[in-house]
Amino acid sequence: MLAAATSCRSSMCISTPKACANSEQQNSLLTTKPKTLLHKHPLYQTTHTNISLEYKEKILCLEIMGVDSGRALSVNPALHTQSLHTIHAIVTFLQSKGIHLKDLGRIFGMCPTILTSDIKFDLAPVFNFLSHDLRVPDRNFRKVINKCPRLLISSVRDQLKPALFYLQRLGFRDLHALAYQDPILLVSSVEKTLIPKLDYLVSLGFSKNDAVGMVLRCPTLFTFSIENNFKPKLEYFSEEMEGKLEEIKEFPQYFAFSLENRIKPRHMEVVRCGVKVALPLMLKATDEDFRELLVRKRSS
Repeated sequence: MLAAATSCRSSMCISTPKACANSEQQNSLLTTKPKTLLHKHPLYQTTHTNISLEYKEKILCLEIMGVDSGRALSVNPALHTQSLHTIHAIVTFLQSKGIHLKDLGRIFGMCPTILTSDIKFDLAPVFNFLSHDLRVPDRNFRKVINKCPRLLISSVRDQLKPALFYLQRLGFRDLHALAYQDPILLVSSVEKTLIPKLDYLVSLGFSKNDAVGMVLRCPTLFTFSIENNFKPKLEYFSEEMEGKLEEIKEFPQYFAFSLENRIKPRHMEVVRCGVKVALPLMLKATDEDFRELLVRKRSS
């Protein structure tokens, strides 16, 4: 596979199609076993008899980089007409920004649109944003992009800067945390995601200041689904645990724990033992520490 990847890099991803003049080398590339079986992709099945050599090389190039070419072509139809030369230019540009070749399979797999992005108008502004607005050193671009590949398909003007402005207005002052821990917030829609989540917390009975304080302590609240996370966990908290909103205000991380795998089992064990345990202690403790805590509570 290493030899195949090297062959792809030198003959497909790094060279233009015209450079593939050696027919023996081309045949070697086309017989190289890719990461997945290309003939199983529906798009390949319907076109494999007529597709050009360049198209086959494009598929193999994607596969050897670790990208599911069938999914990539399905999610991003524009990739059908994208040239190897342009793909090579994008790969080279990202490498110049510190992204490793081994990272690209996951990055392109998550965001195939990157493969048809315009370097000057789409990709370069993202790195300028990271550098100037988030103050990320060039050497750390790779870390941030690997954390959130969606940054590369987000408009700086329409998405990243408005999100940063809104978050800073709420009180997010730690640019380091936004860049390295919570960059997902920057690619979240202000109008469709951030504001509705905050409004939902206020609708539960929290004051605006309390709701803002909660998301500042637990930024991942902005990433949780109202229907699939907030509502079922709040229902269990109020009906089964008979908890008070004040507890959630002080420990908003409650929503980050699995209802079925952590909250319910721990709560049921506390009830069975007939003891009282503060919400943070009940959920944050390791299994061993939790058992020891229950033993101490029962013996006291």
